[in-house]
Amino acid sequence: MSSPFEWSRLIEFYETDLAGITHFSNFYRWMESAEHAFLRECGIALHSGETGWPRVNASADFKKPIRFGDTVRVSVVISEIRTRSICYRFEFRVNEDETICATGEMTSVCVNLSTMKAVEIPAEIRAKLT
Repeated sequence: MSSPFEWSRLIEFYETDLAGITHFSNFYRWMESAEHAFLRECGIALHSGETGWPRVNASADFKKPIRFGDTVRVSVVISEIRTRSICYRFEFRVNEDETICATGEMTSVCVNLSTMKAVEIPAEIRAKLT
């Protein structure tokens, strides 16, 4: 993928703490939402048929607060595609500002949903991601 995919949304009041700053747990939700939007954009159905994508690792680093009423912009890039997994990198920005407020990484493994065993990423999916 040559350029990052971007997903955005308005920060709702329920996503913030008493200081009006986004609670850290939301960054993980946004990473997953951005990943799903990216996969749909690539024409990849989520959890359809026999293939699923559970997360096996996720991390985030927080640099600047994101507040109630901001529009968070999450960019997604694939940092690595392995035989059975995909590693994503995320950057979080606010409104039209290009300052990075947070970064994240997540690894999803391709599994057979009936066995929950890791399987090779199907060739047709791999082709849509590269």
